[in-house]
Amino acid sequence: QVQLVESGGGLAQPGGSLRLSCVASGSGFSRNSMGWYRQVSGKQRELVAAFTIVGITNYADSVKGRFTISRDIAKNMVYLQMNSLKPEDTAVYYCSALSLEMYPLWGQGTQVTVSS
Repeated sequence: QVQLVESGGGLAQPGGSLRLSCVASGSGFSRNSMGWYRQVSGKQRELVAAFTIVGITNYADSVKGRFTISRDIAKNMVYLQMNSLKPEDTAVYYCSALSLEMYPLWGQGTQVTVSS
């Protein structure tokens, strides 16, 4: 059984920074495929940033130049450094990984609120 646990969410002012962390435990997932998604109530979950299995990083256009994804494969951890935060970045952020059968696995989510 795979468990993904996020931490680091909270309240930030516009222009501020937050760093999210996610640790994966268990077996049956690809350590190379971890990433971050976000969801606003009433809207579809969307990609923020993720590593692909072949090692390419994908970013949503809305966060390019502001957010940076990084990882420590040996520790099964993925991070999201979020700088120059905007109110529209407010959402629940989910850590994700692909199972060995290639379906998405999700953490419980962490709330990020950007407000003055």
